[in-house]
Amino acid sequence: MNDQCVSAAAPEDGASDESPDQPQASGYGQRGPRRSLEGLLIRTLLNRLGRPPIRVVLPCGTVVCNSPAPPQITVRIRNRRTLWSLLWQPSIGFGEGYRRGAIEVDGDLVTLCELVEPTQGATRGRFWRGVRGSRRRRAADPQASRDNIHRHYDLGNDFYRLWLDTQMVYTCAYFPVPSASLEEAQTAKLDLVCRKMNLQPGQCVFEAGCGWGALALHMARNYGVRVVAWNISREQVAYAQERARVEGLTDQVRFIEDDWRAMRGRCDAFVSVGMLEHVGPENYREFGRCIDQVLSPNGTGLIHTIGRDIPERIDGWTERYIFPGAEPPSLGQMMEIFEPCRMVILDVENLRLHYALTLEHWLARFEARSAQIQCLFDESFVRAWRLYLAGSLAAFRCASLQLFQVVFTRCANNHIPWTRRDAEAGFR
Repeated sequence: MNDQCVSAAAPEDGASDESPDQPQASGYGQRGPRRSLEGLLIRTLLNRLGRPPIRVVLPCGTVVCNSPAPPQITVRIRNRRTLWSLLWQPSIGFGEGYRRGAIEVDGDLVTLCELVEPTQGATRGRFWRGVRGSRRRRAADPQASRDNIHRHYDLGNDFYRLWLDTQMVYTCAYFPVPSASLEEAQTAKLDLVCRKMNLQPGQCVFEAGCGWGALALHMARNYGVRVVAWNISREQVAYAQERARVEGLTDQVRFIEDDWRAMRGRCDAFVSVGMLEHVGPENYREFGRCIDQVLSPNGTGLIHTIGRDIPERIDGWTERYIFPGAEPPSLGQMMEIFEPCRMVILDVENLRLHYALTLEHWLARFEARSAQIQCLFDESFVRAWRLYLAGSLAAFRCASLQLFQVVFTRCANNHIPWTRRDAEAGFR
């Protein structure tokens, strides 16, 4: 259907917007299609999105599709309240409607997200500038950080265990070959991080934000280092401490339930994997000062973070329901960590497509266990996380999100790899 709005009979006045209306059969009248106001507004939104091959079915049965290509996906909006929410705040309106089941998608959800992802930034920044400007981010002070982390990471180890790898690594994997299993790729990522920092037996490593402890335990077990790891997720710290006890590594690894601002002591290497997204750009200078206070004169550091090519906030729905307070940085923003304390960059690598493949594995595992997850929570939770994983996968495929690994050291340190091959070998 090409630039057509086919209208069925409108619902009677007073029909409830709370329960989904059943779309009626669409067809042409004797004088051609009747274009409703809502249909025109949806067409305008689709135009702003670049006229993607998407068919939208409105609550009254009206079908809107203005793509020059045959539609790949059908989006069914079940009630008018959801329709107007979508028109007013596209990201939040779609996410909330999908979460509640008031929006249904016929076709692949990842494909839908990919069809709209390349132009979402332009749409939010221009067509919906006023709406976007009304959303204020809560600064990541220690209490706000605890609240935000609790809402995402303390959902329960049983939940994450259902769809993560066996080591519970909730960050981008590294696939030496695309056919590698998720378990193989996560172990390869842990080893890549260690090699990039050139870890040596007997060294002390500080880790800020340690997840369920996989990297800290890997460093101690395979590289003979001592690790002190800080994390404000109570459930993750308890899990990591138990893993260290079971593996007999409590003498080498110490997990501390506290904020990164509490780091004290001296280390030969500093690492943070998947935590900077929660620090907030307004705190980057303080984060850099903390690293400066603990890193030895010849020390090396690595920060692994989701990022962007330009500074931009995450979408409102993800911030509200999934990742409160999160803000992936651009490389330019990250320099606020390094430049004030004269840290120098040794290497930057972008693993964007590795994260896309990681998310493919996560989404497949999530879907395979969705019935069990629904028993732990409810259907709206499953739908919200399905959308989050699908949208994240699309964002990495379309390069709206990046994955940066940045290796750094002090400006006067000459004990650094001579070539990148040396760095990847880790001098071992």
